Amino acid sequence: MELRDIEIFLTLAEELHFGRTAERLHITPSRVSHVIKKQERRFGAPLFARTSRTVRLTPLGEELRDELLPARHLILRALERATAHGRGTTGELRAGYTAPWCAELLLRAAAAFRSQYPGWTVQTREVSFNDPHGPLLRGELHTQIAELPVVEPGITVGPVLLREPRALMLPVDHPLAAGPTASLEDLAEVPLLRIDNIRARPVVDVHFPQRTPMGRPIPRGPSCASWHEIPVLVAAGLGASIVAARAAEYHARPGVAFVPLRDGPTLDYGVLLPADGSESPVRAFVGLLHTLTDTAPA
Repeated sequence: MELRDIEIFLTLAEELHFGRTAERLHITPSRVSHVIKKQERRFGAPLFARTSRTVRLTPLGEELRDELLPARHLILRALERATAHGRGTTGELRAGYTAPWCAELLLRAAAAFRSQYPGWTVQTREVSFNDPHGPLLRGELHTQIAELPVVEPGITVGPVLLREPRALMLPVDHPLAAGPTASLEDLAEVPLLRIDNIRARPVVDVHFPQRTPMGRPIPRGPSCASWHEIPVLVAAGLGASIVAARAAEYHARPGVAFVPLRDGPTLDYGVLLPADGSESPVRAFVGLLHTLTDTAPA
């Protein structure tokens, strides 16, 4: 397989859609189809199961994806090092985040990191709900701070950096909004917004439960594709959402109340890294993140 064909296969394995794959790679859908058919003839078995509505990986396709991803990371890093050497610079570290308090932690670490590695720059970017691990798996990021748990081939979960108390984001006129705290059992009394089209099922299962601890069903609210939809829907009275308690500092708005949850697990944020390893500057950056959370003021 040529390198370009490998890239087409891995992109389709991620998108599971011929049109989006073609758009991302700036080629035609017929080119994607031709390459995949050629690969399947070579292996003598299908890599994807296709219907008129869905595309999914076969077991052979999943095995090939999991074995190719580490090699792809190695190639991308080798190209980055060669580019940095050729330009006379040390390099650029790219870090992702999913919440603003994680972004602030990354920026604090970046300031300390640049003093240790003056030839390096640090770029940060927000990672969306609907593609929570794609940038890291594609080599677009060197590391990421994200909600846990994460179970994803090709990703290693590093240390937990933040353990956040949780709160219930509610319409301000809901009866639960008048109390000092709320319980997970109270979720039987309010529709819980849902996160759909997300590839982070372990996080969704923990923090967007379908039943209370005593087994009562939790009413289902509207579905969301991104975080930015949640406060809008809550303010409109359409449901509630479990959030980090400190979200009240960043996302307060008219029509929304934040009530601390007195039970259930904390919302933990940890470091994600490529499973095939990282360069020493990246490991040093992760060490700084851990140091900063150990010494951060309460």
